[in-house]
Amino acid sequence: MKRTLIASTLGLLLALAGLLPAQAGPGHDHDHDHGDAPAAPGASGPQRLPDGSVFLPKPAQRQLGVRTVVTQAGELPRTLELSAKVSMDPNAGGKVQPLNAGRIEPGPRGLPNPGQAVRRGEVLAYVLPSASPIERSSQAAQLAELRAAKALADKRVARLQELADTVPRKEIEAAESEASSLAARIAAVGAGLATREALLAPVSGVIASANAVAGQVVEARELVFEIVDPTRLRIEALAFDVALASNIGSASMAVGEQRVPLSFIGASRSLREQALPLTFRAQGAALDRLAVGQPVRVFVQTREKVKGVAVPSASLMRNPANQTVVWVKTAPERFEPRTVTVEPLDGVRAAVTSGLQAGDRVATQGATLINQVR
Repeated sequence: MKRTLIASTLGLLLALAGLLPAQAGPGHDHDHDHGDAPAAPGASGPQRLPDGSVFLPKPAQRQLGVRTVVTQAGELPRTLELSAKVSMDPNAGGKVQPLNAGRIEPGPRGLPNPGQAVRRGEVLAYVLPSASPIERSSQAAQLAELRAAKALADKRVARLQELADTVPRKEIEAAESEASSLAARIAAVGAGLATREALLAPVSGVIASANAVAGQVVEARELVFEIVDPTRLRIEALAFDVALASNIGSASMAVGEQRVPLSFIGASRSLREQALPLTFRAQGAALDRLAVGQPVRVFVQTREKVKGVAVPSASLMRNPANQTVVWVKTAPERFEPRTVTVEPLDGVRAAVTSGLQAGDRVATQGATLINQVR
């Protein structure tokens, strides 16, 4: 029995030994197979190599959506980036303010909501003028006196018309004129007691802001509604170099990934916060994504030129030393970082003045993911 058990155990051990991998010979320890040399690129996924470049296999490039562009060198306009904000076009926007203090009442369509389209001349709301009790009592007393005088004037006209054969015609006409004048004064005073001020839309557009609720008491000249045309806006930028106003070649604004061209209207002749306001006109479908008062960046291209390479702004990354770099594709599966110096160009592209050469293939889409490979 013991011999049978020993033979079975030996047979099981021999079978397991056949399944184990062959042991490496001397000098081929698995943990130190290649010394300090990096792993073979083709045998692994994305990785950062010792020289700082990144190995990115083709399948990983497709999965990450990596795209590259071939750069071209040329004379690029020197560009300045200015802080700006969106403002309304005074010819395509307007403000609604009451002339008198009073209480807000809804218009025929109710009180308008922000974003609602309105037409020029449309009644947006009413303001019921407020008056003190003394003013109202004074107007009521004046109205009572006018009505009494009107009654007497009507009786006098009636008597004179009965004596039309003996009374001169001019006396009858004078009495009739006095009665008509009193009737007009009564109508004017009565309307003053019950009239409402209609708040009309000065232009066609959309409601940019609404500061009214039913029953709200407003003061004279208080801003109740603001109307803008979203397809016609103005951009106001501040330039600290006064000479820039006479050296503008073209200008643009970046809205997301879109470049919106701007038309230069003019520059102010007075400084604001030690800067010169520059006004631009903006038009296009991309303006639907802007709001009045929103801060934006304006790129003013001067008539001066600088030698450089234009690359998409999405290509610019930061390395651990906080330097600006771009990733250049030097081999089908290899990307190298290049430290560059850049200047603004148009908000969508940047001008690389050093660090790149014409013909380099620069990563654009997916550059952020390449920069994160460790």
